[in-house]
Amino acid sequence: MAANLLWAGQGVAVKFLAGGLGPLATALLPLYSITILGLGILARQQDVVQKFRAAWKLRREFFLAGTCGQLMAQVGMTLGVSWSTASNGVILSLLIPIFGALIAVWLLRERLSTLRIATLLLGLAGVYLLSPFHVRTGSGTQTHQLAGNLLIATGCLGSAFYNVYSKRLLDYFSGIEILFFSYLSTTLFSLPVLFVFEPHCLGNLAQLTLVQWTAFGYLAVFLYGVSMVLFLKALGTVDVVIASVSLYLMPLFGVALAFSILGERLAPRAILGSAIILVATLILFRFDYAF
Repeated sequence: MAANLLWAGQGVAVKFLAGGLGPLATALLPLYSITILGLGILARQQDVVQKFRAAWKLRREFFLAGTCGQLMAQVGMTLGVSWSTASNGVILSLLIPIFGALIAVWLLRERLSTLRIATLLLGLAGVYLLSPFHVRTGSGTQTHQLAGNLLIATGCLGSAFYNVYSKRLLDYFSGIEILFFSYLSTTLFSLPVLFVFEPHCLGNLAQLTLVQWTAFGYLAVFLYGVSMVLFLKALGTVDVVIASVSLYLMPLFGVALAFSILGERLAPRAILGSAIILVATLILFRFDYAF
């Protein structure tokens, strides 16, 4: 629940950074910052050399987790939200449990019970009611928003892949170590790409306002750092499908943040959808997993 609350603020932070940084810089510079911080934390451990050697042996796994997982998730979500809306980003994030369930059955051979299928479908019904896509005039605007929504869906696929694939590494590394090494591979792969497409991104940092720096710090520390450590810790004790379905709480939190920070209003059907999502999550935790 804590991880979902932190993730729900991503769209708001991205919107605050719009105009200050480009979409790629918004997605990647906070990730680079937390990677440097993670390197400092890891360097304090006595077995840091052994950890790097072990990570090098599993470099293929970390490369896949970083590029096909984190890079796709963060760039897809950030670009998508910048082209679409923050509310659409939160709503479409509910694709993550669907993608995660399918990937977990394929990679981890987890069971896909009738209860899990039912709660996934119930959650999707709540997503539909929560906030239908905004209809805007002008085909150009609609096309631009459609592209943004497709990018958000791509980001959701990357996030689902990372959540599932990272569980395979928990037998060898702690959650924060998995996070750091996957971030490190993402950084090494994406750094040249960032400076090719946004060569002035570092200079733009000097133009950020206090609010934008706050949003930047939120993305770096809480979104890329604290929330991921919490979720990876959860993955060590519950099935991926159960952890993924808990993501139905994200739009609930996201709508609350949009209302309190951005002043968005809730339609009656959105309130009903939020209630359905909450019920679906509680049913799964109550009857599928024995605490």
